[in-house]
Amino acid sequence: LIVARKSSPLVIGVGEDETFIASDATPIVGYTDQVIYLKDNEIGVIRRGEPVQVLSLFNNEPSTINIQKLKLSLAQLEKGGYDTFMLKEIFEQPSTLRDCLRGRIVDNCRRVTLSGVDLNQERFKSAERITLVACGTSWHAALIGKRLIQDFCKMPVEVEYASEFRYGNPVLNEKDIVISISQSGETADTLAAIELAKAKGAFVYGICNVVGASIPRTTDSGTYIHVGPEIGVASTKAFTGQVTVLTLLALSVGQLRGAIDDATLHEVLSALDKIPETIEEALKVDTEVKKLSRIFSYAHNFLYLGRGYNYPTALEGALKLKEISYIHAEGYPAAEMKHGPIALIDHDMPSVIIAPSDSLYDKIISNVQQVKSRGGAVVAIVSKGNKAMNDIADFCIEIPEVPECLTPLVASIPLQLLAYYIAVNKGKDVDQPRNLAKSVTVE
Repeated sequence: LIVARKSSPLVIGVGEDETFIASDATPIVGYTDQVIYLKDNEIGVIRRGEPVQVLSLFNNEPSTINIQKLKLSLAQLEKGGYDTFMLKEIFEQPSTLRDCLRGRIVDNCRRVTLSGVDLNQERFKSAERITLVACGTSWHAALIGKRLIQDFCKMPVEVEYASEFRYGNPVLNEKDIVISISQSGETADTLAAIELAKAKGAFVYGICNVVGASIPRTTDSGTYIHVGPEIGVASTKAFTGQVTVLTLLALSVGQLRGAIDDATLHEVLSALDKIPETIEEALKVDTEVKKLSRIFSYAHNFLYLGRGYNYPTALEGALKLKEISYIHAEGYPAAEMKHGPIALIDHDMPSVIIAPSDSLYDKIISNVQQVKSRGGAVVAIVSKGNKAMNDIADFCIEIPEVPECLTPLVASIPLQLLAYYIAVNKGKDVDQPRNLAKSVTVE
C-alpha cells in the first residue's frame, strides 16, 4: 500500500502486525497509540511483515521516521453518558479549561508562563504589529484576541480570515508576528497563510489543540490549548480554550513589554485562575435554557447583538445556531444594528443580546429598547443579580460576573446551550450537521 501527503493531513498508525491509514489519529486510537505523521511531499510505503518506509517525493530518498505516542484514549472519544458529543463537550469545559490553564499561571496569580513566549522574548518585545489569521470559530476567538492584545500589550493588531489573507498580498516583514489559530491544526487555508507569512519573514506563532498536527510542526513556536479531542463538528470547548490561551498570551506579552500594570495583571489572572469554577456556575442555566429553547424553535431568523468584547461572542453564538439547527442567524455589533438589520426586526425575528454589567452596559440597554419598540422578542444574557433588565427584555439568562475581558468565556455557555437545544427540538443531528466537516483540509 502506497500513500502520499500533499496539503491534506495523513497519519500512519503502527500496530502489532497491522498498519492503519487515516487523515486523523482519532479513528485508530482503539487499535494503536503509535503513529507517524507524514509531512508534505512524503510517501509512505507499507508492505506486509515489513517496517513502514517513508520516502521524499522529490528524490525518492528515505526520510527520518518519527513514531509518536498518542495521548488520546478511548474514554475521551466516547459520549460518557451524554446523548451527544456536543453536549458532553459543552459540559466538559470546566475540566478542559483546568487542563488548559494548568501550570501557566504562577507566582500566586502574578505571572504567566507560556514556553512559546518565554523562549522568544526578543521577538515579542521588538514586534511592531501582530496579525491573527484563522477560519470559522477560530476567527471569532481571534477577534477577541485582538481586543485582549490591544488592551494589554498596547500594540496594533489585525485579524484576517486565513482564506483572504493568503490571497491579499499582505505587507509583512521580520518585525511582524503572525498568530495562526486552528482547532485541528490541519486547516488548509490557515496552513497556506502560515507558509506565506514565513516566506515574507514574519515570525509565526501557532495556537492549536491537536498535538503533532501540521500547524504546530510548521510554525516557529506556539501554544497548545490542551482541551482534549473535540468530536462534535460545531466547536465549543476548543473555542473557550482558544480564548483562554489568547488571554494568557496577551497578559504574558503585555507584562514582557511593560504595557500592563501589576494590579490589573493580578486581578485578571486571579479571575482567570477561577474560570473553571465560574463556568461550572454558568452551566447551571442548562435547565432554564432547555425550556426557553422550545419557545424559539419556530424561528426562521435570529439576530445576535453584542458590544466590545462580546461582539465576537455574538458572532460565535449566531454561528453555532446556523451550524446545527439550520436557522439563519446573523451576529452584529449592537450599535451597527441601526445601519441595516433593524429593518428586519418584527414579531417573528427574535434577538439575543449579550448585556453583561460592563463599561458598555448603558449603551446596550438602548439597543434592547430599540428592538423592543419594533416588536422584536429579546433574550438577554445579563450578569447575575441584574433584575432591571427583566423590565425590558422578554427573557433574561444570568451569568456569573467576571472582569470585562473574560465575559466572552462565560457568555458563550448559554449561547452554546441555546443553539444545542433548539437544534435538538428540531430533530437535527447536532454532532454531524449537514455539509460540514470537523477539519476543513481543502480550499
